[in-house]
Amino acid sequence: MTEQRYRSHTDSIYGELDVPTVVNAAGTKTRIGGSLIRDEALEAMHSAASAFVELGDLQAAASDRIAEVTGAEAGYVTSGAAAGLCLCAAAAIAGHDVAAMEQLPDTEGLPGEILMPRTHRTGYDHALRTAGATIVDVGTNDLHLGTGSTSVEPWELESNITDETAAIAYIEKSYTEPPLDVVADIAHDHDIPVIVDAAAELPPRSNFSRFIDQGADMVVFSGGKGIRGPQTTGIIAGKQEYIESIAMQHLDMHVAEAAWSPPERLVDLDNFAGVPRQGIGRPMKVGKEELAGLIYALDAFLEEEQTETQSEWQRRADDIAHSLEDAGFGTHVTGGSDVSVAPEVVVDVDSSSETTALELVRRLRAENPRVYLGSDRLDEGIVVANPMCLTDEEADYVVDRIVANVEN
Repeated sequence: MTEQRYRSHTDSIYGELDVPTVVNAAGTKTRIGGSLIRDEALEAMHSAASAFVELGDLQAAASDRIAEVTGAEAGYVTSGAAAGLCLCAAAAIAGHDVAAMEQLPDTEGLPGEILMPRTHRTGYDHALRTAGATIVDVGTNDLHLGTGSTSVEPWELESNITDETAAIAYIEKSYTEPPLDVVADIAHDHDIPVIVDAAAELPPRSNFSRFIDQGADMVVFSGGKGIRGPQTTGIIAGKQEYIESIAMQHLDMHVAEAAWSPPERLVDLDNFAGVPRQGIGRPMKVGKEELAGLIYALDAFLEEEQTETQSEWQRRADDIAHSLEDAGFGTHVTGGSDVSVAPEVVVDVDSSSETTALELVRRLRAENPRVYLGSDRLDEGIVVANPMCLTDEEADYVVDRIVANVEN
């Protein structure tokens, strides 16, 4: 039933390159391509490739659209969410100071510290440090150790703010603390911004405005996950002063000052002493094609009926779970409210078979096509199937390959 179904992939560009395709039950993971780009985005990219455009003008158009959607003062398109975090850090540190922009990532003499609750630290905060920031851990890990206390108290954040503090960084998940609005109030009392990493927090659509409403100054979303735009895009929504700084540190600055006239709704040149050198964001350029693709993917995402999409994911997850239960696996379906926007099928492999979860994952990834499951809980003997990036046919295929690769 299995490989015949996907033999057509050998006729694709990947077949020509002798690269195996992936049946994606892991979700919108960057290492396997994020999500499948929308047709609207592909069409926009193809059209955008046919002419030249001033990228500042296109970023200004994107800014208008992002502001409208999020309720923020302005917006910007980046080369992914990690690039967005780096540019947010650069904006928090340098502001409108072109000399500071030139100095980054060297922060000597500049406020280069970014506070983070200790439990918010991840491998992705390397993006903040790329701009030159030093991350200052705040709080403890007590909650996760089961002591009954809270990991980070608001007073701990406030007591760690000094003249060296450029911003507070906040990772948005349903279980993170303190509440974002509390953190924002503390930051604004000291005239520093809050940077929110909400890369994977779409859908729901309401999250576009939720973090801005709670006081965030800069919010970063992925463009290539739930929105299904080009994978190499991200979105920053935030206050105009920071978007201006981001633009000045990202756009091509090989210009003659007297002849340069960026769109005023994106950059007010009266706020700057001159044209900066190529900024910290120069290696993170976004092409006109990706910019156009993201704008049109965003529009399509906003028009999408979310309840139908969520119902489809739920039905598919339930079908996967029932099929695996019939094959003897212990499963349960999550509510899609913690680390994933979609319901996920949690499969207890180690307790259901003689094959370990690690062995199963390795076997499935060695097949052609490869099958990818969520593997963040291998130490518990668990794999996870996410329905977001699957068709019904592919979901059946995933079940078949799991069953075929275990020993009962």
